[in-house]
Amino acid sequence: MMGHSRNARHTGVTVAAAAVLSMTLAGCGGDDPVRAGATKPGATRTTADAAAPSPTRTYPLSKAPETIPAVRSHEAARGPGWSRTADSGVVIAKGSGGLADEGRLLAQELKLTYRGAVAAGPGDVELALAGAGQGEPESYTVTTRDGRVEITGPDEAGVFYGTRTLKQSVRSGGAMPEGVVRDRPDRPQRGFMVDIARKNFTVGWIEDRLREMADLKLNQLGLHFSDDQAFRIQSDSHPEIVSQPHLTKAEVRRIIALANRLHITVIPEIDSPGHLGAVMRAHPQLQLRNVQGTPRPGAIDISNPESARIIDELLREYAALFPGAWFHVGADEYQALTVSDPEASYPQLARAARQKYGPQARVQDLATGWLNDRAAVVRAEKKKPKAWNDGFFRGGVVSGNKDIEVEYWTGKEIGARRPQEYLAEGRRMVNVNDEYLYYVLGEPNEFTYPTGRRIYEQWTPLVMRGTQAVPARYSDQILGGRFAVWCDLANAQTEEQIAQGIRMPLRATAQKLWDPRRPERSWAAFQELAGKLG
Repeated sequence: MMGHSRNARHTGVTVAAAAVLSMTLAGCGGDDPVRAGATKPGATRTTADAAAPSPTRTYPLSKAPETIPAVRSHEAARGPGWSRTADSGVVIAKGSGGLADEGRLLAQELKLTYRGAVAAGPGDVELALAGAGQGEPESYTVTTRDGRVEITGPDEAGVFYGTRTLKQSVRSGGAMPEGVVRDRPDRPQRGFMVDIARKNFTVGWIEDRLREMADLKLNQLGLHFSDDQAFRIQSDSHPEIVSQPHLTKAEVRRIIALANRLHITVIPEIDSPGHLGAVMRAHPQLQLRNVQGTPRPGAIDISNPESARIIDELLREYAALFPGAWFHVGADEYQALTVSDPEASYPQLARAARQKYGPQARVQDLATGWLNDRAAVVRAEKKKPKAWNDGFFRGGVVSGNKDIEVEYWTGKEIGARRPQEYLAEGRRMVNVNDEYLYYVLGEPNEFTYPTGRRIYEQWTPLVMRGTQAVPARYSDQILGGRFAVWCDLANAQTEEQIAQGIRMPLRATAQKLWDPRRPERSWAAFQELAGKLG
């Protein structure tokens, strides 16, 4: 694929023109034309001259392209590398027609001609699928030689990430260095989450974040769109719960369409049985009340069958709207379990637990059963369930299903279990460590805005709670991580301020999810590179 040439570019080239080109090459780089073997101006080349070896320029060994995240491996070589010329284009290799979208986007970004499925010629960038089994998912290889670039990968996502590397290399240094890049992510889930329930975000802001994520090789966007304050996506099954303003389904489909083109999965979250204040404003009969009749903010009465009916209707509705593989069902901070004696405070929950799970069952078992039932609903819709870590309890008669991915966010909650407990049970987890990865508007409850430097220098996917890493033997169970924006004090920052505030933390998170090893670049150099890349 690297060796093809485009005959049309050479049609009509005369011997005289070729001689001029040879003379030009001989003189490049400031070499003495006589010592280099070039003819003097005005002289005629002899047959002996024509038979002499063509002069070559000596190049230093190339350096790795400058990108965020940094490439994991670069095989240096001597050569000019690749830079754009007037004739450069993007082409798709035979049998790789599925890469047309990636090719068109790259051509647009680098201001190249998109030529489609034709043979690569001088100055071209060729995209090619290597075939299933020829590399890990999302991996890619970029080969730069003979003035051309070939980007290959076993899947479309990998090739797309190769185009991000090329784009960033051109932006940071003007060219793609000679040699071979072999790159792959360390973790399969690399995400960003935004709380659009407590603060309304425009479609344009979300789309800008998707483009930013794509260049950083992040592949998941979580949308937390239901909470006590608001419910932010149009509903056909329960329009009475929807807040103003909100995203229409057409706008959600527009967001998903862009995400799909950028190889990002959008993950919806409807948090229950807590954080349901917006739903219960329209359905006050579902509000959980204690033995004195006092309502618990955000908590739904899970002993009432109508509660499950409404939430399940919403889960099914949005499972159909979001085509991605995951659905987040929440499960955190159920207020019935934050009191000293849940069974005494909520006798209706205690009764329901015993009726459903036996005489030894407690309120925590009823809550765990609720989690399992909601997971079953999204599983039936062909989704993988996710839930927050504080929805899983120890010592009950009911356990959370093992196929639910545990998103570990805090060890600060009362009774919070250490991540090792989940890992020892064989559970798969995602790191959302609130010590490093939580950007909480207004900095309430002792939160402080995270810094990119702290993430870059101290955090890895193994650092799941506080600042301590879990044992390395559990590494394979940690699927990745997500940087999260929570809008507890929604008016504390504008959209623009949030985008600026998360800029470097998001880049540092992307670096450590792609390659958790200690970065070679200093933090100051990382900041400087981020400035070049924009």
